[in-house]
Amino acid sequence: MKEGGWADRSAPSLDDFEAMARVALEALPSPFRDLVADVPCSVAEFADDETLDELGIESEFDLLGLFRGVGMTEEGVTPPTGQLPNRIWLYRRPILDYWAEHEETLGAIVTHVLVHEIGHHFGFSDADMEAIEAAAEAGDS
Repeated sequence: MKEGGWADRSAPSLDDFEAMARVALEALPSPFRDLVADVPCSVAEFADDETLDELGIESEFDLLGLFRGVGMTEEGVTPPTGQLPNRIWLYRRPILDYWAEHEETLGAIVTHVLVHEIGHHFGFSDADMEAIEAAAEAGDS
């Protein structure tokens, strides 16, 4: 490997991930960006055990991101007392693991996970987003 390559680099930190998420968010068209302006995005190494158990996920590497809160389509429904504010989580280690096994750039993966979680904020289910992605990919052919 030539000088200046990967030999002298370390994995991106939590701060690096937050910076990538900020760049991805700022690149969104303003109507979408404005609708998530008050939804904080946090980065952690992994989801906590309680979250993994709640979602029925066995491996901590299987959850790249998470939206916690009430989606916009459900906002008319009165949230239970003590409802925490909406928040998006990105999980650094599972994203790095995914990146190591795929051909996409790390920035593209962070953007994809962030946009996916923003989709949940808008009220889309995983199935809704899979259908949207499939339709978009079919349109690219």
